[in-house]
Amino acid sequence: MIRSDFSRVDPKRRAALDHKKTQFAKPQFKEQDYVHSLNFYEIPPTAEITLEEFEVWAINRLKVLSELEACSFRNRTPEETATHMTSILDKYLPLHSNSSRSSTLQEERKRDHYSHFILRLAFSATEDLRRRFSRLETMFFKLRFKDEASMERQQFVDSLGLEWEKVEEDEKRELSQELAAAGGKKGEDQGWYKVDWERVPELVEGRRVLLKRGKAYVPVREQMSLVVAEFTRRLDDALELTARALPRLDEDDRLSPILAHLSQSFTAPDAAYSSTDANIDGLSTLTAASIDTISHHFPLCMQNLHSNLRANSHLKHYGRLQYTLFLKGIGLSLEECIVFWRKSFKLMTDDKFAKEHKYNIRHAYGDVGGDANRRGRGYTPYSCQKLLTEPLPKPGQSQGCPYRTFKSDNLLSLLQRTGVNDRELLKQVKEDVGRQRYHIACNRVFEWAHKKEIKKVKDDGTWGATELDMILHPNTYFKRSWLLKHLGEGNAGIVGGLGTDSDRVDVEQ
Repeated sequence: MIRSDFSRVDPKRRAALDHKKTQFAKPQFKEQDYVHSLNFYEIPPTAEITLEEFEVWAINRLKVLSELEACSFRNRTPEETATHMTSILDKYLPLHSNSSRSSTLQEERKRDHYSHFILRLAFSATEDLRRRFSRLETMFFKLRFKDEASMERQQFVDSLGLEWEKVEEDEKRELSQELAAAGGKKGEDQGWYKVDWERVPELVEGRRVLLKRGKAYVPVREQMSLVVAEFTRRLDDALELTARALPRLDEDDRLSPILAHLSQSFTAPDAAYSSTDANIDGLSTLTAASIDTISHHFPLCMQNLHSNLRANSHLKHYGRLQYTLFLKGIGLSLEECIVFWRKSFKLMTDDKFAKEHKYNIRHAYGDVGGDANRRGRGYTPYSCQKLLTEPLPKPGQSQGCPYRTFKSDNLLSLLQRTGVNDRELLKQVKEDVGRQRYHIACNRVFEWAHKKEIKKVKDDGTWGATELDMILHPNTYFKRSWLLKHLGEGNAGIVGGLGTDSDRVDVEQ
């Protein structure tokens, strides 16, 4: 068990909120009573949780935030986002209202509370991480706020004690007259709040408030924007305090690798790989001779390795290892993989190949090696997270993710050579890469290359309840590409991630 005393992270805010905490956390280090499903996450959790809970709860929240981010980059409307996120939230982070009378309300709210603070620790180290975390948490809060029952939502807002100045009757009449003079609708019959205009930039930008003498007059109907803006402001302040306190933290050494893994996963959430994922219905047994034929289904990282291998008849060590594991992952047998590499190294003698390369291929497959845990299984194919967090390749090396390792112009040229010729898409990819959203750029390219097939499976209803989810593994990219491009040819396969059986979506023709 570990004591998750997050109060050490925000010492100033903790002192300022002592008067509020007595109703939730008395005595110290005991369970809190969660009155509302919504939360501004101002009171740090203090009860004990297990290391497994610490990690699993944080990973589940990270999956939710990642899906929200994917919805944003795919330009989904708020309604489409809410529909898509329903099944994701039910699976990873359910949160019912009081009216549901669920027996698990307190446990759900505890997981929500703790997972937020765990990720706050993991993503406070840099300004980019803080900004991204704040943006996604704000999206998440807004989604839940809109979904909450109106009475419970108002009770939560009332409990916040927000310092909004309510406009009195005399000033309301003045506002009404000014609106009428400007050709607007009469506003005397509606309520107004008066706040500093800097606190509601979203409303100012959308011209949904009246500006007067440095104040923004906000209609009551825009209450959600006020609450969301206040949530963001307080979270940004808390993240700054957390960042300052991080160097002084004396957290349990067991937590450090978990927090480091979580922050890496924010670059691209990790995806597990199972040997069963190499089996693709409708794809005949792979041979060395068929790799060239199917290489157009490869993600850009593997197409880059393949084209370099064909151009130079050679790849350096880390490129060979990355590509070997990918080929293993799509179902190429050890014997055929040895044949593939032998034929690819055209300038090398049989003796040199046997001495310098054959053992490494066998080792990657688990055919040789002293490690009992790896023997018989070998290494697993690299995920996107692995490729994005490895050291950058040195001159002459080709491994890694091209979206990360290539300069912008070279990347766009590489994409054009692989058939990506849509100017708007290339512009979006360039913007994604500039913001270090490498896996988002890759997913954009995939969806553009398979837009007809994706539309077909959606129109036919063969995707089921969950739509196309984020690709987080090169082998997932290949598998989906193959299945989508061979729809209607008698194949029955899995179009989905590399997770558990419950994560998969069956496509039957």
